[in-house]
Amino acid sequence: MNSLIEKIKKNSTIRETAVLSDSKFFNDKDLIQTSVPAVNVALSGKLDGGLTPGLTVFAGPSKHFKTAFAMLLAKAFQDKYEDGVILFYDSEFGAPQSYFETFSIDTERVVHVPIADIEQLKHDVMQQLNQFERGDNVMVIVDSVGNLASKKEVEDALEGKSVADMTRAKQMKSLFRMITPHLTIKDIPAIVVNHTYKEIGLFPKDIVSGGTGIYYSADNIFIIGRRQQKQGTDVTGYEFIINVEKSRFVKEKSKIPVEVSWEAGISKWSGLLDMALESGHVIKPSNGWYQKQDPTTGEVLPEAKVRAKDTYKKEFWLPILKDENFLDYVKNKYQIGNAEIMGEEISETDVEEEYDKV
Repeated sequence: MNSLIEKIKKNSTIRETAVLSDSKFFNDKDLIQTSVPAVNVALSGKLDGGLTPGLTVFAGPSKHFKTAFAMLLAKAFQDKYEDGVILFYDSEFGAPQSYFETFSIDTERVVHVPIADIEQLKHDVMQQLNQFERGDNVMVIVDSVGNLASKKEVEDALEGKSVADMTRAKQMKSLFRMITPHLTIKDIPAIVVNHTYKEIGLFPKDIVSGGTGIYYSADNIFIIGRRQQKQGTDVTGYEFIINVEKSRFVKEKSKIPVEVSWEAGISKWSGLLDMALESGHVIKPSNGWYQKQDPTTGEVLPEAKVRAKDTYKKEFWLPILKDENFLDYVKNKYQIGNAEIMGEEISETDVEEEYDKV
């Protein structure tokens, strides 16, 4: 059998041909861990997981933190790779240099490419992907495809024609069909920001714009919802809900909240309290108070009770994030059973260092 396998490999015209158990496409996946555990759960089903190469889509209405999620991942990518470069395709021009700097992104390692139509994006990104090699530390971000016109739509407008453009969906499908193999083969993560619209019907639901092509090609599709956070009558921020529409790693229809306040920005401990209450690692002895307990024995730990605001501190969460029972609980709740390609395990030291990042 070994001689037959060697013959097949030798005869193959594809350089990356390998025995499946040795294939780097399934067994050597890169992992970009963010400093926000709830985002890691949405991406991989694990608190100590993160983003893998391939196509990830953040979709939602205007002002739903979609670009900010892309920025969070860009920051994590640059933190992991000192030579990491962000290739940023921009059709909305709503993220100036100062916005990148808000997330502590090194703008000297961001290449900005303005785009006007889908064909222009397709041509340039394919030129880039064709030249990249596996090992080039690059992340592609497109912000966004939701507003991109097709070349035909632009030409019709210039000629004064007012006809429906039937080519846009076809061009969009072609774009994602072409880039997806390159992302996987060359280990490149790509983040695409997109818009949603309401389906017409008795029970309307959010639909990701761009046709079916993006659904077929994407590894992850997240539809972002939001609700206001208030103190009295004053709006103090938003809770953005990451709705898992499609994922290769996380159970679909999972909902992961991420809180953002005007004063403090992203709360890196968002969503953990609900998980810990469900797992039994935290209890609510009285209204507005929280306390840790050992979920295996039910014994309340001697630490003092704390208010809700004190559960947004590193000191409260680090011991829980080092508890294997808690990590396993979250993994079992959110992760698809066959998602064991998420990379190496993260040590306790790695956890503490990761969540020390701002």
